[in-house]
Amino acid sequence: MLSGKYIVVGAIADDPLALDIAHYMRQETEISDILSYKQFANSEFCPRFISNEEDLEHIGYGLKDKTIIIVSSCSGQHTRNARAMRNFLVARAAKDNGAERVILVEPDLFYSAQDRGPRKEHGRVAFERSVSDYKKFDGQAWSSMLYAQLLKTAGVDAVMTVHNHSVAVQEVFTKLFDGNFFNLSPAELYASYLANHATLTDSTAENQGIVICAPDKGATPFAKAIYENYLRETSGMLLKGTPSLLVMTKERTGERQVAITAADTSPTKLEDIKGREVVVCDDMVRTGGTIVACCKQLKAAGASRVLFVVTHFNSSQEVKENLNDDVVDDIITTDTLPNILNRDMQGRLRKKMLVLKISRWIVNYLRNGILKLDVPEYRPAYTVDISRKNPYWAENQDLRDNL
Repeated sequence: MLSGKYIVVGAIADDPLALDIAHYMRQETEISDILSYKQFANSEFCPRFISNEEDLEHIGYGLKDKTIIIVSSCSGQHTRNARAMRNFLVARAAKDNGAERVILVEPDLFYSAQDRGPRKEHGRVAFERSVSDYKKFDGQAWSSMLYAQLLKTAGVDAVMTVHNHSVAVQEVFTKLFDGNFFNLSPAELYASYLANHATLTDSTAENQGIVICAPDKGATPFAKAIYENYLRETSGMLLKGTPSLLVMTKERTGERQVAITAADTSPTKLEDIKGREVVVCDDMVRTGGTIVACCKQLKAAGASRVLFVVTHFNSSQEVKENLNDDVVDDIITTDTLPNILNRDMQGRLRKKMLVLKISRWIVNYLRNGILKLDVPEYRPAYTVDISRKNPYWAENQDLRDNL
């Protein structure tokens, strides 16, 4: 039987996030020595937890009393569809061999964009759905609900994700998993990095600090969370100045065009940001168009430097081309999508991109928030991946993961 009560595996053998989480969970056995990722000649995936071939007493119960932690992220060549099927089969293999509990760690939760269907009962959203919104989903499946149901059927008992902004998805997973749905907000990580490690100019004559900016209404709760965490982090610090919160609003003027202005209800106005550094916060980037439009407005209003903080970075060609604009001075993201650690995926953005690696943070929450182990936490809760082409490479030496 495998040693240790808590066992970390991945949906694939070389998932970089799974390997990091296993390391910080103090797992000594390599994942590839725990789980065999077999594939039959007909292409069917058949995972198998490796057992002692001479043990004939625990057949079907080799994982008795164990908690299996499946880490599933988007990296490498496998599609999300293929990874989802692997999640189901690994979870079922765990339960069919006696596992007491199965926890899925999926930082960028699959099918979350398909969070509603063509009928009224297909997903509760935070806005009033129009006929055109229902029509947009006409003929489609309510895929996020199906994904949750299939995970539950496969044997998953709890799901951990990062910064999922869909009200419908949160409701579905919370209900289906009896409250064992953990949606972690990275606001504290960003606030910690900005307050303690980012090279930001400090106070001005008016004691004004940085400006935390929401690029649209949907990003406002996240920007407020970073703002509040930053206030706590800098409480008592000298020369940090008083931060401000700026809320923008957008109006689509075309399929790829948006008009960005400051919201009437924003605590800070555009004319108040002259000479100050602004941190634009969002959960994901798909095209980068909205962010660039927002940053252009900020620079036009006199912002001295604009940082873009985003949790899920989809490194498409369109994103890389849009964000290469000079109005975006720096980008801070996480490795919820581990492909972003690849310098080729960063492209020309490597000169202004910094990645907060979140495996320590996830392990902190896994051990103390879910498993209730009451053990010391890793501090800081993140490490940094940064290209040598980034001018802040040397200044992040103490946080770089490769040291």
